[in-house]
Amino acid sequence: MRRWLGEVPKMMAARGEKIWMDGHLVDFDQARVHVLGHTLHYGVGVFEGIRAYPTDAGTAVFRLAEHVRRLLTSARVYRLPVPFDAPAIERAIVETVAANRIVPAYIRPLVYRGEPALGVKNSTGKVSLAIASIPAKKYLGDGSESGVRAKISPFRKPHSDTIPSFAKACGNYLSSYLAGLDAQHDGYDEAILLDAHGYVAEGTGENLFLVRDGKLYTPGLESDILLGITRETVMTIAEDLGYPVVSKLISVNELLTADEAFFTGTYAELAPLREVGQHAIGTAVPGPVTRKVMAVFAQAVHGEEPRYARWLTPVPGTKAAAAPTPRAARR
Repeated sequence: MRRWLGEVPKMMAARGEKIWMDGHLVDFDQARVHVLGHTLHYGVGVFEGIRAYPTDAGTAVFRLAEHVRRLLTSARVYRLPVPFDAPAIERAIVETVAANRIVPAYIRPLVYRGEPALGVKNSTGKVSLAIASIPAKKYLGDGSESGVRAKISPFRKPHSDTIPSFAKACGNYLSSYLAGLDAQHDGYDEAILLDAHGYVAEGTGENLFLVRDGKLYTPGLESDILLGITRETVMTIAEDLGYPVVSKLISVNELLTADEAFFTGTYAELAPLREVGQHAIGTAVPGPVTRKVMAVFAQAVHGEEPRYARWLTPVPGTKAAAAPTPRAARR
C-alpha cells in the first residue's frame, strides 16, 4: 500500500455543544450510533453542508430552504423516508444553531440508518436525522485570497448511471477522498476531477467556474456534477453584475487557458485558482471578475446586500455582529 494513503491531515476539529437527533438536542459527546449501522457500512446516507453568518440583525442561515430541499431530494433518490418534513427540518436547524451559539457556523444535517442492520439491500431499518453546528473554517485555507494550487486528479468523477451525482450522498465522496489525498501528497491544495469522458467536472467538494473575455463558464449536469447551491448563488450574482454565465462541457485545455478560474462551495465559499498543475491561471489572483463576484457574495451572506436578503434565515435570540464595516469598503 502506498504510504500516502495513511497520511490524512486534520482538516477540521468538529466540536460543538449540542447535536439535534430525531427531535431532541443531546450533548455533543452523547451523539452516538451503533457500529453495525447500515450507513456506516454501505455509505447509504445523505447530508448537507450549510453555513450561518453574523449579520447586523444577528446570526442568519444562508439559503436554508434550498439546502433542506436538496437534502430531501437526495433522500428520495436513495429511498430514505425522512421522518420530518421541510418546515420541521428548517426549524430544527435554526434551533441547533441557536443552541450551539457558534458563529460563523458550519451546519451538517445527516440522514442515516444508524441501528444494527447489515445487508446491502436493507431498506427497512429506522431512518434518522441528526444536525450538528460547529465552527466554520476555511476549507482551502488561505486560498480564498492568495489562490489555490490544484492538480488534475487520476481519479474520475463517477458517471451518474453509476452513482447519481445530483444526490449529496455519503458514498458519493469516495472518489473525492482519494483525489484529495493524492493531491495533498503531491503538494497541491486541491484536486480537480474529470468526468467519465475526460471533461472537467469539479473539485473534491466544490464546483468550478472559469472566466474568459468577461463571460463565466461552468460544467453542467452532463459532467456528473453536484448542482451546488453556492454555484447557483454565484450564477445569480454574476448575471446581476452583467456577466453572462454559460453551463457547458469544459475541456482541460479551456481550463488551463482561462483568464480566471475559481472554486465554489458552501464549505469553500469562493476560492480562486492560482495554478492547475504547472500552469498558471491568468495574471492576477483573484482576477477582476472573480474579485467582484467574491465581494458581492460576502455582502450577501452577511446581510449587507438588500437584493439577496431573501437568502437569509434569521436565528432568533442571537446577537448582532459587532460594528461591522461594510465589506465593499474593505476590498
